Amino acid sequence: MADVVTLTMNPAIDLSVSVERVTPFHKLRSSESRRDPGGGGINVARVLKRLGADVTAIYPAGGTLGLLLSQLVDQEGISQITIPIAAETREDFTVNERATGFQYRFVLPGPMLAEHEWQACLALITALEAHTRFVVCSGSLPPGVPNDFYRRIAEATRRAGRDIIVDSSGAPLKAVLEAGVYLLKPSLSELRDIFSAALDIRADQIAACRALVENKHAEVVALTLGEQGAILVTRERVLRARALPIEPKSVVGAGDSFLGAMIWALTCGRALDEAFRYGVAAGSAALLVPGTELCKRDDIERLVEEVELDVLISK
Repeated sequence: MADVVTLTMNPAIDLSVSVERVTPFHKLRSSESRRDPGGGGINVARVLKRLGADVTAIYPAGGTLGLLLSQLVDQEGISQITIPIAAETREDFTVNERATGFQYRFVLPGPMLAEHEWQACLALITALEAHTRFVVCSGSLPPGVPNDFYRRIAEATRRAGRDIIVDSSGAPLKAVLEAGVYLLKPSLSELRDIFSAALDIRADQIAACRALVENKHAEVVALTLGEQGAILVTRERVLRARALPIEPKSVVGAGDSFLGAMIWALTCGRALDEAFRYGVAAGSAALLVPGTELCKRDDIERLVEEVELDVLISK
Protein backbone atom coordinates (compact mmCIF):
# COMPACT_ATOMS: atom_id res chain seq x y z
CA MET A 1 0.00 0.00 0.00
CA ALA A 2 1.12 3.59 -0.64
CA ASP A 3 2.66 6.13 1.72
CA VAL A 4 -0.59 8.09 1.53
CA VAL A 5 -4.10 6.67 1.28
CA THR A 6 -7.04 8.94 0.53
CA LEU A 7 -10.61 7.97 1.36
CA THR A 8 -13.44 9.61 -0.57
CA MET A 9 -16.82 8.39 0.64
CA ASN A 10 -18.82 10.67 -1.67
CA PRO A 11 -16.87 10.77 -4.95
CA ALA A 12 -18.17 12.36 -8.11
CA ILE A 13 -17.46 12.94 -11.75
CA ASP A 14 -16.93 16.68 -12.13
CA LEU A 15 -18.37 18.00 -15.39
CA SER A 16 -17.46 21.55 -16.42
CA VAL A 17 -18.60 23.70 -19.35
CA SER A 18 -18.60 27.40 -20.23
CA VAL A 19 -21.37 29.52 -21.75
CA GLU A 20 -21.48 33.15 -22.84
CA ARG A 21 -24.19 34.05 -20.33
CA VAL A 22 -26.51 32.14 -17.99
CA THR A 23 -30.10 33.14 -18.75
CA PRO A 24 -33.41 31.50 -17.80
CA PHE A 25 -35.62 29.53 -20.21
CA HIS A 26 -33.28 29.71 -23.22
CA LYS A 27 -31.08 26.95 -24.58
CA LEU A 28 -27.56 27.72 -23.48
CA ARG A 29 -25.00 26.71 -26.09
CA SER A 30 -21.96 25.58 -24.16
CA SER A 31 -18.35 24.81 -24.89
CA GLU A 32 -17.14 21.26 -25.16
CA SER A 33 -17.50 19.59 -21.78
CA ARG A 34 -14.62 18.40 -19.59
CA ARG A 35 -14.91 15.53 -17.13
CA ASP A 36 -12.54 15.01 -14.21
CA PRO A 37 -12.58 12.56 -11.31
CA GLY A 38 -13.74 14.41 -8.24
CA GLY A 39 -14.57 14.35 -4.57
CA GLY A 40 -12.28 15.65 -1.84
CA GLY A 41 -9.98 12.66 -1.38
CA ILE A 42 -9.70 11.92 -5.09
CA ASN A 43 -8.75 15.53 -5.78
CA VAL A 44 -6.11 15.36 -3.05
CA ALA A 45 -4.79 12.16 -4.64
CA ARG A 46 -4.63 13.85 -8.05
CA VAL A 47 -2.45 16.63 -6.65
CA LEU A 48 -0.25 14.20 -4.73
CA LYS A 49 0.29 12.12 -7.87
CA ARG A 50 1.21 15.17 -9.96
CA LEU A 51 3.83 16.08 -7.38
CA GLY A 52 5.27 12.56 -7.42
CA ALA A 53 3.88 11.09 -4.19
CA ASP A 54 3.09 7.42 -3.63
CA VAL A 55 -0.69 7.52 -3.17
CA THR A 56 -3.68 5.18 -3.35
CA ALA A 57 -7.27 6.42 -3.64
CA ILE A 58 -10.02 4.39 -1.97
CA TYR A 59 -13.66 5.15 -2.75
CA PRO A 60 -17.06 3.49 -3.28
CA ALA A 61 -18.35 3.41 -6.86
CA GLY A 62 -21.43 2.10 -8.60
CA GLY A 63 -23.27 2.05 -11.91
CA THR A 64 -22.16 3.41 -15.26
CA LEU A 65 -20.82 6.61 -13.74
CA GLY A 66 -18.84 4.58 -11.22
CA LEU A 67 -17.11 2.74 -14.06
CA LEU A 68 -16.35 6.04 -15.78
CA LEU A 69 -14.98 7.46 -12.55
CA SER A 70 -12.61 4.51 -12.20
CA GLN A 71 -11.42 5.06 -15.78
CA LEU A 72 -10.79 8.76 -15.12
CA VAL A 73 -8.83 8.01 -11.94
CA ASP A 74 -6.80 5.43 -13.89
CA GLN A 75 -6.04 8.01 -16.58
CA GLU A 76 -4.49 10.18 -13.87
CA GLY A 77 -2.11 7.29 -13.10
CA ILE A 78 -3.41 6.93 -9.55
CA SER A 79 -3.44 3.57 -7.80
CA GLN A 80 -7.00 2.89 -6.65
CA ILE A 81 -9.22 0.51 -4.73
CA THR A 82 -12.95 0.73 -5.35
CA ILE A 83 -15.73 -0.67 -3.18
CA PRO A 84 -18.68 -1.74 -5.35
CA ILE A 85 -22.03 -0.23 -4.38
CA ALA A 86 -25.51 -0.81 -5.77
CA ALA A 87 -26.40 2.86 -6.35
CA GLU A 88 -25.10 5.11 -9.12
CA THR A 89 -22.10 7.36 -8.45
CA ARG A 90 -23.02 11.04 -8.56
CA GLU A 91 -22.02 13.68 -11.09
CA ASP A 92 -21.47 17.37 -10.23
CA PHE A 93 -21.21 20.15 -12.76
CA THR A 94 -19.74 23.61 -13.02
CA VAL A 95 -20.81 26.33 -15.46
CA ASN A 96 -18.45 29.21 -16.19
CA GLU A 97 -20.11 32.36 -17.53
CA ARG A 98 -17.74 34.02 -19.98
CA ALA A 99 -19.46 37.42 -20.04
CA THR A 100 -19.03 38.03 -16.31
CA GLY A 101 -16.40 35.55 -15.20
CA PHE A 102 -18.89 34.15 -12.68
CA GLN A 103 -18.81 30.47 -11.86
CA TYR A 104 -21.89 28.41 -10.99
CA ARG A 105 -21.34 25.15 -9.13
CA PHE A 106 -24.04 22.50 -8.87
CA VAL A 107 -23.40 19.76 -6.31
CA LEU A 108 -25.72 16.76 -6.51
CA PRO A 109 -26.53 14.51 -3.54
CA GLY A 110 -24.53 11.33 -3.23
CA PRO A 111 -25.93 7.80 -3.58
CA MET A 112 -27.40 5.92 -0.63
CA LEU A 113 -24.89 3.43 0.81
CA ALA A 114 -26.02 0.25 2.53
CA GLU A 115 -24.43 -0.66 5.85
CA HIS A 116 -22.34 -3.47 4.39
CA GLU A 117 -21.00 -1.07 1.77
CA TRP A 118 -19.69 1.58 4.19
CA GLN A 119 -18.52 -1.16 6.55
CA ALA A 120 -16.39 -2.51 3.69
CA CYS A 121 -14.74 0.92 3.37
CA LEU A 122 -14.01 0.95 7.10
CA ALA A 123 -12.56 -2.57 6.94
CA LEU A 124 -10.22 -1.60 4.11
CA ILE A 125 -8.76 1.30 6.06
CA THR A 126 -8.40 -0.84 9.18
CA ALA A 127 -6.43 -3.45 7.21
CA LEU A 128 -3.89 -1.06 5.64
CA GLU A 129 -0.30 -2.21 5.46
CA ALA A 130 2.10 -0.98 8.12
CA HIS A 131 4.15 1.42 5.97
CA THR A 132 1.20 3.66 5.09
CA ARG A 133 1.98 6.96 6.85
CA PHE A 134 -1.02 9.21 6.22
CA VAL A 135 -4.73 8.43 5.90
CA VAL A 136 -6.62 11.35 4.36
CA CYS A 137 -10.40 11.57 4.85
CA SER A 138 -11.73 14.35 2.68
CA GLY A 139 -15.20 15.36 1.58
CA SER A 140 -18.77 14.83 2.69
CA LEU A 141 -20.46 11.60 3.68
CA PRO A 142 -23.23 10.25 1.41
CA PRO A 143 -26.66 9.20 2.69
CA GLY A 144 -26.64 6.01 4.73
CA VAL A 145 -23.18 6.56 6.23
CA PRO A 146 -23.30 7.43 9.97
CA ASN A 147 -21.99 10.82 11.07
CA ASP A 148 -19.37 9.17 13.29
CA PHE A 149 -17.79 7.32 10.35
CA TYR A 150 -14.67 9.50 10.24
CA ARG A 151 -14.35 9.16 14.02
CA ARG A 152 -14.26 5.38 13.59
CA ILE A 153 -11.59 5.78 10.92
CA ALA A 154 -9.59 8.07 13.22
CA GLU A 155 -9.72 5.60 16.08
CA ALA A 156 -8.63 2.70 13.88
CA THR A 157 -5.87 4.81 12.32
CA ARG A 158 -4.52 5.91 15.68
CA ARG A 159 -4.46 2.33 16.98
CA ALA A 160 -2.34 1.42 13.95
CA GLY A 161 0.11 4.24 14.68
CA ARG A 162 -0.72 6.26 11.57
CA ASP A 163 -1.53 9.95 11.16
CA ILE A 164 -5.00 10.92 10.00
CA ILE A 165 -5.74 14.11 8.08
CA VAL A 166 -9.34 15.35 7.80
CA ASP A 167 -11.06 17.90 5.58
CA SER A 168 -14.82 17.69 6.03
CA SER A 169 -17.74 19.66 7.42
CA GLY A 170 -20.87 19.54 9.56
CA ALA A 171 -21.69 16.68 11.90
CA PRO A 172 -19.01 14.29 10.53
CA LEU A 173 -16.32 16.91 11.22
CA LYS A 174 -17.54 17.57 14.74
CA ALA A 175 -17.65 13.84 15.48
CA VAL A 176 -14.09 13.13 14.32
CA LEU A 177 -12.74 15.86 16.58
CA GLU A 178 -13.77 13.74 19.55
CA ALA A 179 -11.18 11.16 18.49
CA GLY A 180 -8.51 13.69 17.56
CA VAL A 181 -6.58 14.01 14.29
CA TYR A 182 -3.08 14.92 13.21
CA LEU A 183 -3.97 17.63 10.70
CA LEU A 184 -7.29 19.43 10.32
CA LYS A 185 -7.91 21.70 7.33
CA PRO A 186 -11.10 23.71 7.87
CA SER A 187 -12.33 26.66 5.89
CA LEU A 188 -13.58 29.67 7.84
CA SER A 189 -17.21 28.60 7.39
CA GLU A 190 -16.37 25.14 8.74
CA LEU A 191 -14.51 26.63 11.71
CA ARG A 192 -17.50 28.85 12.44
CA ASP A 193 -19.75 25.81 12.40
CA ILE A 194 -17.53 23.92 14.85
CA PHE A 195 -17.73 26.74 17.40
CA SER A 196 -21.16 28.18 16.47
CA ALA A 197 -19.54 31.61 16.39
CA ALA A 198 -19.01 34.35 13.81
CA LEU A 199 -15.20 34.46 14.18
CA ASP A 200 -15.01 37.60 12.04
CA ILE A 201 -11.91 38.93 13.82
CA ARG A 202 -8.49 37.43 13.13
CA ALA A 203 -7.77 37.09 16.84
CA ASP A 204 -10.94 35.04 17.30
CA GLN A 205 -10.01 32.78 14.40
CA ILE A 206 -6.59 32.13 15.89
CA ALA A 207 -8.08 31.54 19.35
CA ALA A 208 -10.50 28.98 17.92
CA CYS A 209 -7.71 27.11 16.12
CA ARG A 210 -5.56 27.16 19.24
CA ALA A 211 -8.46 25.77 21.27
CA LEU A 212 -8.66 22.80 18.88
CA VAL A 213 -4.96 22.13 19.41
CA GLU A 214 -4.95 22.67 23.17
CA ASN A 215 -7.97 20.39 23.61
CA LYS A 216 -6.19 17.71 21.56
CA HIS A 217 -8.76 17.69 18.78
CA ALA A 218 -5.91 18.26 16.29
CA GLU A 219 -2.13 18.52 16.44
CA VAL A 220 -2.06 20.92 13.50
CA VAL A 221 -4.79 23.21 12.15
CA ALA A 222 -4.43 24.73 8.67
CA LEU A 223 -7.20 27.30 8.31
CA THR A 224 -7.84 28.42 4.73
CA LEU A 225 -9.29 31.91 4.32
CA GLY A 226 -9.63 32.35 0.56
CA GLU A 227 -8.52 35.80 -0.54
CA GLN A 228 -7.35 36.49 3.04
CA GLY A 229 -4.71 33.76 2.87
CA ALA A 230 -4.30 31.01 5.45
CA ILE A 231 -3.26 30.41 9.07
CA LEU A 232 -1.25 27.49 10.46
CA VAL A 233 -1.58 26.69 14.16
CA THR A 234 0.39 24.22 16.27
CA ARG A 235 1.01 24.07 20.00
CA GLU A 236 4.20 26.11 19.58
CA ARG A 237 3.50 28.49 16.69
CA VAL A 238 0.95 30.47 14.73
CA LEU A 239 1.89 31.38 11.14
CA ARG A 240 0.01 33.48 8.65
CA ALA A 241 0.39 33.33 4.88
CA ARG A 242 -0.93 36.23 2.85
CA ALA A 243 -2.94 35.41 -0.27
CA LEU A 244 -1.08 35.76 -3.55
CA PRO A 245 -2.51 38.38 -5.96
CA ILE A 246 -4.22 36.10 -8.49
CA GLU A 247 -7.35 36.75 -10.55
CA PRO A 248 -9.15 33.40 -10.30
CA LYS A 249 -10.33 31.52 -13.37
CA SER A 250 -11.92 28.89 -11.12
CA VAL A 251 -12.10 28.17 -7.39
CA VAL A 252 -12.91 24.46 -7.82
CA GLY A 253 -10.47 22.26 -5.93
CA ALA A 254 -8.40 25.08 -4.40
CA GLY A 255 -8.75 23.64 -0.90
CA ASP A 256 -7.97 20.12 -2.12
CA SER A 257 -4.91 21.42 -3.97
CA PHE A 258 -3.76 23.17 -0.78
CA LEU A 259 -4.09 19.97 1.22
CA GLY A 260 -2.54 17.70 -1.41
CA ALA A 261 0.59 19.82 -1.77
CA MET A 262 0.98 20.20 1.97
CA ILE A 263 0.81 16.43 2.48
CA TRP A 264 3.27 15.88 -0.38
CA ALA A 265 5.79 18.19 1.26
CA LEU A 266 5.42 16.33 4.57
CA THR A 267 6.02 12.97 2.86
CA CYS A 268 9.23 14.44 1.42
CA GLY A 269 10.45 15.22 4.93
CA ARG A 270 10.03 18.98 4.64
CA ALA A 271 9.37 21.06 7.75
CA LEU A 272 5.79 22.01 8.59
CA ASP A 273 6.47 25.67 7.72
CA GLU A 274 7.67 24.67 4.25
CA ALA A 275 4.72 22.31 3.78
CA PHE A 276 2.40 25.20 4.63
CA ARG A 277 4.06 27.35 1.97
CA TYR A 278 3.57 24.60 -0.61
CA GLY A 279 -0.07 24.32 0.39
CA VAL A 280 -0.66 28.02 -0.13
CA ALA A 281 1.17 27.91 -3.47
CA ALA A 282 -0.92 24.96 -4.70
CA GLY A 283 -4.20 26.50 -3.58
CA SER A 284 -3.22 29.63 -5.49
CA ALA A 285 -2.12 27.62 -8.53
CA ALA A 286 -5.56 25.99 -8.69
CA LEU A 287 -7.07 29.43 -9.31
CA LEU A 288 -5.08 29.79 -12.52
CA VAL A 289 -6.77 26.94 -14.40
CA PRO A 290 -10.40 26.76 -15.56
CA GLY A 291 -13.03 24.27 -14.53
CA THR A 292 -11.97 21.20 -12.57
CA GLU A 293 -8.37 20.79 -13.75
CA LEU A 294 -6.74 21.50 -10.34
CA CYS A 295 -3.24 22.89 -9.90
CA LYS A 296 -0.20 22.24 -12.09
CA ARG A 297 3.23 21.38 -10.69
CA ASP A 298 5.08 24.08 -12.65
CA ASP A 299 2.74 26.74 -11.24
CA ILE A 300 3.22 25.43 -7.70
CA GLU A 301 7.01 25.49 -7.95
CA ARG A 302 6.91 29.03 -9.34
CA LEU A 303 4.44 30.40 -6.79
CA VAL A 304 5.98 28.81 -3.69
CA GLU A 305 8.85 31.28 -3.97
CA GLU A 306 6.33 34.12 -3.60
CA VAL A 307 4.63 32.82 -0.43
CA GLU A 308 5.64 34.83 2.62
CA LEU A 309 4.97 33.67 6.18
CA ASP A 310 4.41 35.96 9.16
CA VAL A 311 5.12 34.50 12.59
CA LEU A 312 2.23 35.68 14.79
CA ILE A 313 3.00 33.54 17.86
CA SER A 314 6.10 31.54 18.70
CA LYS A 315 6.89 29.81 22.00
